[in-house]
Amino acid sequence: MNVLHYIASFFADAAHWHGYDGIPARLAEHVRYSLLALALATAVALPLGLLTGHYGRGGNVLALVATAGRALPSFGLLVLMFILLGFGLVPVMVPLVVLALPPVLVTTYEAMRSVDPSPVDAARGMGMGEARVLFQVELPVALPLILSGVRSAAIQIVSTATIAAYVSFGGLGRYIVDGLYQLDYEKVVGGAALVAALALVTLGVFWAAGRFAVSPGVRHAGRRT
Repeated sequence: MNVLHYIASFFADAAHWHGYDGIPARLAEHVRYSLLALALATAVALPLGLLTGHYGRGGNVLALVATAGRALPSFGLLVLMFILLGFGLVPVMVPLVVLALPPVLVTTYEAMRSVDPSPVDAARGMGMGEARVLFQVELPVALPLILSGVRSAAIQIVSTATIAAYVSFGGLGRYIVDGLYQLDYEKVVGGAALVAALALVTLGVFWAAGRFAVSPGVRHAGRRT
């Protein structure tokens, strides 16, 4: 049997579309974990990146944090959190949030530092306060790169959220973990295909968000450069 046959058989099985172990239920769980982890990581990393980038301070600290976050193995951190905290959503969220912090934090900082200083100086010369300079001048220009960092974090979370199944949580990782345990490779391949498809959908969502949120002038300027 080849991979395409496994995928076709998995999706053709009506049993995979109903009940608590059905594709809709597992997909909803996976999306819920991913959105929660991305929201928590963005809530922490985005303000830090904006402020440090705006004032031009803390770049070395951010680099250290990013290096440390990328060096931590997600699965090892999951096991450690499960041992320390026991069963619950927190042990699942910790490795996912830690995984997502570096791309959002560092990319936001770099995006803010890459803004042309001329309009920023002009805005200050017109009497704009620092908050208005940040949100009305720098942020609109930096937004495409900031979104790319959030997109990178989202893709990593979607791909890694499968580890939740190792501590008896749901999500699409259930198909992979249970399939390996049962030697049901149809289920393993089907679960992997669903994760890959969700990652592609995530890319599409961020592409649409970029078209909606980024002004045409900024998009066209980015193409020229």
